[in-house]
Amino acid sequence: KHAMIQDAAYQSLLKSTRQNYHGRVAEILVAHFSEEVETRPEFVAYHYTAAGATALGIEYWQRAGRRARARSAHVEAIAHFDKGLELLHRLPPSRERTKQELALRIPQAASLVAAKGGGASEVQRAYETVRLLCEEIGDAVQLARALYGLWGFHVNRAQHLTARALAEQLLALAERT
Repeated sequence: KHAMIQDAAYQSLLKSTRQNYHGRVAEILVAHFSEEVETRPEFVAYHYTAAGATALGIEYWQRAGRRARARSAHVEAIAHFDKGLELLHRLPPSRERTKQELALRIPQAASLVAAKGGGASEVQRAYETVRLLCEEIGDAVQLARALYGLWGFHVNRAQHLTARALAEQLLALAERT
């Protein structure tokens, strides 16, 4: 009964009022509860997201994903990175947005390997996306990670010719840079 009353009260607020409350809660958490923010950044991310503070929401979803990965909570990490990516796609395309997307997608891809296995089709899609983003902005360091991830995927699938071609691309990239 309490939850129903709480939900009804929340829904009766104007959207702008709800956003203001969420923003205020996030600010108070950051200002006065640093230990809580450090150990549970997803709470701050949730409030910044609900407040419409996109940039801060992305930052804290990324922190939450990294923290979950550090605890080997890979399924949780994937979900946090997904929420950050969802917010990120609300921003207009730019080089900076692409860099932020890489910062979310690379650790997410590693968590996919841990959670689903190196030969999972989601792993291939994740590293292909990372590869395209790296090529778009010319980031050779991250491109090496993408090629290595794709190489691992194809090795796990026993697709040795494709894995060898990727290894050769990785070697050529290393020699160039």
